[in-house]
Amino acid sequence: MKREVRVALSRRAQPVWFRVLKWIIALGVGVMLWRTPYFWPVILGALVLSLTLHFIWRWKTKGWTQPWGGWNDMDTADKD
Repeated sequence: MKREVRVALSRRAQPVWFRVLKWIIALGVGVMLWRTPYFWPVILGALVLSLTLHFIWRWKTKGWTQPWGGWNDMDTADKD
């Protein structure tokens, strides 16, 4: 779990401007869907889809046993 948080919060994974833009878009879509009957199905569907893609990606790239995504952090491969 510590590695997941480290990757998610790393400045090397995504630039700050991209993270801010991503949150603005996500919140904007959420606000637009808030008063529709599709809000919860869309939110839950996005959650399931994102977790599925995340775990498949990590499984296929051996993400829990090896560094991935172009990171140069071989020292963390043996930790956790």
